[in-house]
Amino acid sequence: MLNYQELSSNKKAFIFELDEVLYPERDFYLQVYYLFSHFIEYVETVPPASDLLELMKKVYEIHGHKHVFERVHAAFDFDAKYRENFDRLLLSAQLPLKLELHDSMLDLLNDIVKAGKQIFIYVQGNPEGQLNKIRQMEWGNLANHLKVYFIAEFKDDSTALKCMMDNHELNSDELIIIGAQTATLAAELKIDFIHHSRFVPNC
Repeated sequence: MLNYQELSSNKKAFIFELDEVLYPERDFYLQVYYLFSHFIEYVETVPPASDLLELMKKVYEIHGHKHVFERVHAAFDFDAKYRENFDRLLLSAQLPLKLELHDSMLDLLNDIVKAGKQIFIYVQGNPEGQLNKIRQMEWGNLANHLKVYFIAEFKDDSTALKCMMDNHELNSDELIIIGAQTATLAAELKIDFIHHSRFVPNC
């Protein structure tokens, strides 16, 4: 497993993807499912929240998040109008628990800050929902050292990265991207890329 001391010392800034890279995305979805299952029990009385939550977890683990609502809706036959409530929770849920960073990523981010380097969070997905997640993450003292760029606010992925570089007067050889989905983009822009699994065990 890599650590900060093994990275190139000439780098001035580190760019991180968010979901799964900095924290386990599962932790977010399971809390949303918990809230949704209790909402359905409250307004419809059936199914019991525990039964609905258990099925949501199983569908997520086997088929992924995209299939969760359709599968549980088919299984329990509650009103399809609750899709709106489900989608709203994904964007604005107030989670019962803070989202915790991977331990190794927390250590890495702290080491980067101690070394006086810059940290950028390069965020894919809906800006409203992603900002809601960021606000509910346990950043500690790191919060003041993060600069966030939402890809959706730019024409495309490369435009977002180029804007980041221009705004902070950074060259491609002064950056490292740590992520899961941006390897091709990093190669196009001649930015070093490291897959997050080299920092986070069992990814």
